[in-house]
Amino acid sequence: MATGAKRDYYEVLGVDRSASQDDVKKAYRRVAVQYHPDRNPDDPEAEERFKEASEAYAVLSSQEKRQQYDRFGHQGVDSQGFTGFDPTTFGDFADILGDLFGLGDIFGGRRRSSGPGPRRGHDLQYNLRITLEEAATGIERSIRVPRMEPCEECDGKGVEPGKILEACSACSGQGQVLFRRGFLTVAQTCPSCGGQGQMNRHPCQSCRGRGQNENEATLKVTVPAGIDSGMRLRLAGEGEAGTLGGPPGDLYVAILVEEHDVFEREGADLHVSLPISVFQVMLGASIEIATILGEDRSVDVPAGSQPGKIVRLRGSGLPQLNSSRRGDLLVHCNVVVPKKLSGEQRRSVEQTAQLFPAVDQGSHGGLFERLKTVLGGER
Repeated sequence: MATGAKRDYYEVLGVDRSASQDDVKKAYRRVAVQYHPDRNPDDPEAEERFKEASEAYAVLSSQEKRQQYDRFGHQGVDSQGFTGFDPTTFGDFADILGDLFGLGDIFGGRRRSSGPGPRRGHDLQYNLRITLEEAATGIERSIRVPRMEPCEECDGKGVEPGKILEACSACSGQGQVLFRRGFLTVAQTCPSCGGQGQMNRHPCQSCRGRGQNENEATLKVTVPAGIDSGMRLRLAGEGEAGTLGGPPGDLYVAILVEEHDVFEREGADLHVSLPISVFQVMLGASIEIATILGEDRSVDVPAGSQPGKIVRLRGSGLPQLNSSRRGDLLVHCNVVVPKKLSGEQRRSVEQTAQLFPAVDQGSHGGLFERLKTVLGGER
């Protein structure tokens, strides 16, 4: 890019003079990403544009400098000692570009290395299958969970007893090393210690320096009544152990309620099919059934009930989770017609049938007439 008079900072970033600070930051991010030297190697013009955008952002991101620039132009900020590209004037540069390129503070500073420190252990999940009866009553179940636990030999430190971790000589314990990239000084994770800042020259023989060993823990899980598939129970602190004294993770128990041979679940309500005879629906009947909790309930089928009749038994379903209320049991009356009749049964049914008039087809709203019309018959 040819040298000459400085361009207007708003023009450099492509924003209006009324742009908000957030808009300025977004604009700078866009321009900086476009002209970043890593994306434009061996391109002096892109490098100059990157510097120009950084200079513009350094001024416009500061409310005081922006006011001076708006009133007096470049002279207003130059008179305050700002003479071109000065990366130290804005400390949030790493927040804008650091994560994009993984460079840390690429203007020569160093991000403060956190170094090795306590880390929380991983969360774990255990899938637990239970029956519908167990979901109805609630249960306490013992489970065996494989997980990483602190090494007993080294107390989770990863070094032999009596030994200590040593500072990494490559990065002087900082966890990062610097190198030059064009006009930039880039911070990179130390390859010797992996960013830990320390070296383990005497690893524990029991855990091979990991500070953890895999064990199998036996835990008790209390499953509340009314739980449903897809719900999870959290056992705080029962996940994997943390490292270097960090807290353990949590264990999540994912529940799967198995399908039942008799009952079908719908939330806290249950559905069940009750086989009954033609004569029971004609005359009415009272039939004893057992609920999911083993209680005996009487199902009263009114005389003249039609096939598909549903009788609701209130409070005979599943408990509602964390509540004293219970759902209902919906009994579906399933009329069963015998497939075969003995000679005596047939004669008895024929005699009974003579006492009943034939079904009036007209009561079905001219069903057969409508069918004839649809099928192209006589109208």
